[in-house]
Amino acid sequence: MKQYIIDAFTNQVFHGNPAAICVMDKWPDEKFMMNLAMENNLSETAFTVKEETGYHLRWFTPTCEVGLCGHATLASGYTLLNFYEQSKDSVTFHTLAGQLTVSRKNKKYEMQFPNIPLERVKVTTEMIEALGTIPLDAWMGKDLDLICILQDADQVKNYLPDAELLKKLPGRMVHITAPGFDGYDCCSRCFGPKIGILEDPVCGSAHCQIIPYWAKRLGKDIINAWEASARGGDLQGEIINENTIIIRGEAVLFAQSDINYNL
Repeated sequence: MKQYIIDAFTNQVFHGNPAAICVMDKWPDEKFMMNLAMENNLSETAFTVKEETGYHLRWFTPTCEVGLCGHATLASGYTLLNFYEQSKDSVTFHTLAGQLTVSRKNKKYEMQFPNIPLERVKVTTEMIEALGTIPLDAWMGKDLDLICILQDADQVKNYLPDAELLKKLPGRMVHITAPGFDGYDCCSRCFGPKIGILEDPVCGSAHCQIIPYWAKRLGKDIINAWEASARGGDLQGEIINENTIIIRGEAVLFAQSDINYNL
């Protein structure tokens, strides 16, 4: 089995969000996939198998399988288009989140992702305690994550996460976001202690919720976003319609290896 480690949403190694991508002829058992994700100890290890119409793609954190992951989808598209499908400019994945497409456009990769509806929720004492500040507003992405709006970029950059307090908040993950800086429309950080990730360095699926919020607030269809984690990450989102968003980013190969496992 070939495994590639790709840094997504960046053009420099040691930046962006690393994902391990395993390209296989057939599926191993779930215990092996879970063990490999735990061994890699990255926010996502993705497994993909070619089918008659595209590829089947699954994503695993070190503790569980998840239903949607942006950076590992971008990394999977990068891997296939650069090492397996060099003559093509796009690849289609069949996933738990439905059909997802990654297209190569010059140096960037575009992903057609769901535009996740948001519902405003009450700011609670648990949110204030977990974040160490009073959010200006709070939203829930449909069946997904909690998004808390902070006053400025410094609050986002300086936040020190507490896993136990974050676990008490609703949603799969917790995202904090504020107006951007240095030409970016917004900045964000993303936390998922419930799924074994204290902080996800650059979360693509989060921006299926964050981008629509800022697009509506700023009256723009295209949003340039910065993930303000220690590694940092550069994303661009474009609202296509009420159901679809395009997320763009670069990616770079860090390593490739052979996994010693007999399928």
